[in-house]
Amino acid sequence: MTARKARRLPVQLGPAAWAEILGPGPVPSPLEGPHTADFAVIGAGFAGLSAARRLRQLAPDANIAVLDAGCVAQGAAGRNSGFMIDLPHELTSEDYAGAGDDKAITAMNRSAIAFARQAVGEYEIDPAFFQPVGKVNGAAAPSAHAKNDSYAKHLAALGEACEMLDAAQMKALTGSGHYVSGLYTPGTVMLQPAGYIRGLAAGLQKQGVRIYEQSPVTSFQRQGSAWKLETPGGSVSAGRIILAVNGHLESFGIERGRLMQLFLYGAMTRELDRDELHRLGGQESWGITPSDPMGTSMRRIGPGQGGNRILVRTCAAVLPDMRPGRAGMARAAKVMRRKFSQRFPQLGKIPMQYEWAGHLCLSLNGVSVMREVDDNVFSACVQNGLGTARGTLTGIGAAELAFGTRSDITAHFGAHDRPRKLPPRPFQDIGANTVLRWREWQARKD
Repeated sequence: MTARKARRLPVQLGPAAWAEILGPGPVPSPLEGPHTADFAVIGAGFAGLSAARRLRQLAPDANIAVLDAGCVAQGAAGRNSGFMIDLPHELTSEDYAGAGDDKAITAMNRSAIAFARQAVGEYEIDPAFFQPVGKVNGAAAPSAHAKNDSYAKHLAALGEACEMLDAAQMKALTGSGHYVSGLYTPGTVMLQPAGYIRGLAAGLQKQGVRIYEQSPVTSFQRQGSAWKLETPGGSVSAGRIILAVNGHLESFGIERGRLMQLFLYGAMTRELDRDELHRLGGQESWGITPSDPMGTSMRRIGPGQGGNRILVRTCAAVLPDMRPGRAGMARAAKVMRRKFSQRFPQLGKIPMQYEWAGHLCLSLNGVSVMREVDDNVFSACVQNGLGTARGTLTGIGAAELAFGTRSDITAHFGAHDRPRKLPPRPFQDIGANTVLRWREWQARKD
């Protein structure tokens, strides 16, 4: 095609809590007037900034521009749970086991973690924002423990280490008597995702990468041998484009009717005082993913990541128009308050300082879209709910394709099929959300 116009722009509901607890970021620099670039990256999240870093590695003298509709770390990077997971973590399965290529997926995820670890050192990002301490799949009922047991057997078949924790060990870790068991795996990195992304952006800017915030790309069109990207305040003419916009790939008319637009809700407490920390007990920092993918993720963070706080994340909704509403937020807030109280009755009714919605994009067959989608337009999208690791990988791969090189990453994602078609609306909305409510009810204790 010669022109693509954005049908919609990102809509954020609630604050990006991970960014808020760090305090204000640098003053944004919106795009103004006409500019040129060798490479233009749309999106400044995990995928977009990883793409820019990989381009800088491949082409040290290239002119690279990154444009974002909002501010760095105010989108998905400030709204996720902060787990950078190395092992298979298939959200559409019963116990996270994948569909047969789990060894390759694990190798890919570990290469993403290595890429991020190198960036932390190179850009002098606060090491507290990147904690390689592992995570636990928490089980709150015998049926949930059975899922952990099933996943442990799957990991053993892959030759991966894990450790089953009993109820006493889970209480010693979390301070909560809610869990009957947990499955610990050592390879996950617990991020302060907004801190990591801000550090990545700052490091790239020192290397000459231009980052324009509050500069939504409303269209891009062919002009001779280049693409001209338009924003409300200016334009960029670039030879090659990387789309790192996750579900908003569909907004530009690509893979329309094939991407499932999902929103997950989150909440974070105010900072706990000394008495509350004493009543809570447990360790200073930990991360719990549910044994059932439709359960509830929990994290406790310490002072190095933004204060002694607890995060709750649960409640999924399919919203094809990508516009979360206040009614959905209110429902999720009640559920999250109940989940928090079930786990930590000793803390009473501590207020949630932040509540928000976060956008995910999934495909029915679990594939990402990391390929050339138009002439010299490359996609790093559809992360299937794994934005930290998968976003890093697709960003690296798209950069390599744009530069003209190949790697294990480009081969892995290049072998993916297209996303499968979704049912037509309204069946897509009604059917998917009915299934989600049912699976949430089944996982209500997790």
